[in-house]
Amino acid sequence: MSRTPSRKTAKPEAAEPQVRPVLIDGGVRAVDRALALLGAFRDEDGPLGLAELSRRVGLNMTTALRLLQTLEAPGFVQRLPSGGYLLGATLLLLGERFRRSLRLENHVLPALERLRAESDESAVFFVRDGDQRRCLYRLDSPQLVRAYAPVGEVFPLGHGAHGRALIALDDGAAALTLPVVTRAERHPDLAAIAAPVLDAAGEVAGSIGVSVPLYRFTPEMEALCRRLTMREAITVTRELGGDPRRLLAGNAAKVE
Repeated sequence: MSRTPSRKTAKPEAAEPQVRPVLIDGGVRAVDRALALLGAFRDEDGPLGLAELSRRVGLNMTTALRLLQTLEAPGFVQRLPSGGYLLGATLLLLGERFRRSLRLENHVLPALERLRAESDESAVFFVRDGDQRRCLYRLDSPQLVRAYAPVGEVFPLGHGAHGRALIALDDGAAALTLPVVTRAERHPDLAAIAAPVLDAAGEVAGSIGVSVPLYRFTPEMEALCRRLTMREAITVTRELGGDPRRLLAGNAAKVE
């Protein structure tokens, strides 16, 4: 009796293993290190040697040299014949592109949205207009009773939270703790909290803050609005290329 040869059951083909992207030579870490080298230059610096740059960013000199050579090719750093390094002209070009493309509303309006959403009160941005201040952007509170000032309306400098915030960093101005808080100063039924916003040139680009009916301005609401206002003033200042450290000097508000 002949036997039919048994057929071997074909094994299913094994699924191809997923290929995961591999970071080449550190990947993002290399970018972080390169950016750290650019950030190691300070205003008062002249040309910096390889050893000093390596020390400042905590890299060995071989790694720092390789990164500096990479940055030198597109002009992010410049190597002098003496061996020292300076920031390169490409950074100036990028800075000019940033300045030309900068639109205040792209940074202020999202900040006002966050202020209104988290405080449930009116969020406002003022700019200086000669010896006055002008309401440039405003998002009204969703509540029935709310602070109100039409966009474009002008008020005097030095009066009200925004009027004080716009000149708080002027030379010779009385020292103020930021943010500035006023009660019933512009209007007998309103409180306001404001802080200045700085641009890349160190100038005051405007003031941002919250307006609240006095009867809702409890200690808890004041603490919340102080924190939110300083957070957004610092955020917008950074986005505009300004230095937020000037806002933090003498600031008592907790910023998260």
